[in-house]
Amino acid sequence: MSTAPSRLWARTGGWVIAFCVAAVLLVTALTDDHSATDLDVLGYTLVVTGGLALAAGRRAPVPVLVVTGLCAVGYRALGFEVPAVAYLFAVYTAVRSGHRVATLALSVALLAVLPFAVMASPAGGSAADAIAQARGVLELAWLVAAGAAGEALRQAERRADEAERTREETARLRASEERLHIARELHDSLTHQISIIKVQSGVAVHLARKRGEEVPESLLAIREAAREATRELRATLETLRDDAGTPSHGLDHVPDLVERARGIGLNTTLTIEGQRHDVPTAVDRTAYRIVQEALTNTARHAAAATASIRIDYRPGTLAIRVDDDGKAEPGTAPVPGAGLLGMRERVTALGGRLRAEPRGEGGFSVQAELPVGRPS
Repeated sequence: MSTAPSRLWARTGGWVIAFCVAAVLLVTALTDDHSATDLDVLGYTLVVTGGLALAAGRRAPVPVLVVTGLCAVGYRALGFEVPAVAYLFAVYTAVRSGHRVATLALSVALLAVLPFAVMASPAGGSAADAIAQARGVLELAWLVAAGAAGEALRQAERRADEAERTREETARLRASEERLHIARELHDSLTHQISIIKVQSGVAVHLARKRGEEVPESLLAIREAAREATRELRATLETLRDDAGTPSHGLDHVPDLVERARGIGLNTTLTIEGQRHDVPTAVDRTAYRIVQEALTNTARHAAAATASIRIDYRPGTLAIRVDDDGKAEPGTAPVPGAGLLGMRERVTALGGRLRAEPRGEGGFSVQAELPVGRPS
């Protein structure tokens, strides 16, 4: 994890280096014993410009390489015997960015042009002297070292990126294997039992109707619950086996939950408020699971006669509230069972809020707020 100093250096490091190089080159130019001409101001400007250009090295390495090279040729032609330090920094940055061919071509061109710049300077001199003085401006050994340092760091960064990708691929592979393992366990442990419940309840309903008897509502609810459990288990297994699978239940299926709750004798009402709009898939699924778990807890533990569901589409938020008139007493802390813990984990993962507690007028209330962004 990056620290504050490293983030600060990432933002300002380029400018710090550029100012330092420009300052060093300017001091060198000021202390250099060269023939005074009317073009001294231009020479100093080229010296400083070459250093300051390094601030844009990471954003535009090749243009910076060109600018620093031209500045070196320019101030050397004006008689400033200042080493091309800025160009060496630009070579390092360009090679590190992967521009090896462009760097090589520009460096060869600069090495070829520098002697002519020396001969064009006020001091002038023979060709041999010009070549020797050009070597003082840009040493070939330093040029090679700058390029080699940039290439070495580029290779190190590439290996680090490959290692990171390998770790991510390994983690994804392990996650896929774990999902398949969970899918197999769910299939082996639940599918058979749920199938037996569905078949047996279906047979019982068939025999009761065949004998002309009234089929108990509880038996019909068991049969429907077994069918629904089979569908949900199949959808869950498909999602586990395929990470790109989409959940099959969302807010559109909440009315089905209401009908099933009524089928087991729980008088349930559904109210939808606000202007309905599309919500993210994760929010859609979580909202359904909250209503489902809340009604399940009401049916199992609350001994309630009625339940109400309110879904409110607010700007940027989806609010869900499920109330019942069960036996929960005000002021008593709810027992954190697996259902409540699961709801809280789902809501927290989406950055929402959940309240699950007894109501002041009696019964229990589950309230959730899920962020959905602004509706389009």
